[in-house]
Amino acid sequence: MKRALVCGAGGFIGMHLVKKLRSLGYFVRGVDIKRHEWSPDGADEFKLLDLRVEANCREALTIGGGTFDEVYQLAADMGGMGFIHSAETEIMHNSALINLYMTDQAARLGVPRYFFSSSVCVYRDMRPGEPEMTEAEAIPAHPDNEYGWEKLYSERLAEAYERRYGMQVRIARFQNCYGPEGTWTGGREKAPAALCRKIAEAGDGGVIDVWGDGTAVRSYTYVSDMVDGIYLLTQSDLHGAVNIGCPQYVTVDELAQAAARVAGKRIRIRHVDGPVGVQSRNFSNARIASLGWQAKIDLDAGLALTYPWIAEQVRAARGAAAS
Repeated sequence: MKRALVCGAGGFIGMHLVKKLRSLGYFVRGVDIKRHEWSPDGADEFKLLDLRVEANCREALTIGGGTFDEVYQLAADMGGMGFIHSAETEIMHNSALINLYMTDQAARLGVPRYFFSSSVCVYRDMRPGEPEMTEAEAIPAHPDNEYGWEKLYSERLAEAYERRYGMQVRIARFQNCYGPEGTWTGGREKAPAALCRKIAEAGDGGVIDVWGDGTAVRSYTYVSDMVDGIYLLTQSDLHGAVNIGCPQYVTVDELAQAAARVAGKRIRIRHVDGPVGVQSRNFSNARIASLGWQAKIDLDAGLALTYPWIAEQVRAARGAAAS
């Protein structure tokens, strides 16, 4: 039985990755500073550890006098666009510490295969319709936010340790990811969850607020497609960063209208001031596609799986507040 460590198992993608690895017969240890809110018992073993502390990283990586066959490093201080723009120092300090200590300890302990979760936030601002960027075109670098700068630094860190220690490093640049059992309120939620929540809270014909003018272009990857890509990449021989994303591009207003269709509601959009981020990101998925990966779930299908779960959370929260 292979043994895998998932760092960030208390988070959205990490929890779904734990479930996938267990379905494949792995023994899985999850580690995070908190348990997952909706699936706290997903891993075979779970350790509550603050990975900003070097000794905790070593504890997380050690099992039975040895270490793990595969380590999946998804732990980070992150959230949606509002959080990314308001918590720059926390993001850079906390995530950099986690990656400095985890990468160093994994290499020194002899971990054979190490996955690092990066982000398409490493890319510069793009105009809608610009030609797709490849992974190599992230350099010269000009990320739009500090989250992207930290990710780019941590990519370079992992690659340096691979050269020095021979640890096989695999790096994925995640696109926006969504699905059930993710953060849906509180300020750290991503756009699909935030818009689903607003629509669930609104009545038919109601008004929802959208930051900016609604024309920013994004693409969104359903969580099961993302974890399939993570696993496939980790088992592969692809070195260097690899984009993982669904090549279906929509504006923020189009995302809101798609969620409203799933909800069976008519909504009106009110554009308000707020952090928007880049105009567009359009990047190549050719490297991950070379492994046979492609997104199986398009936006409408993914929202049809996501919206009912968020609507139920909204109903439950209202019920709790009323009682």
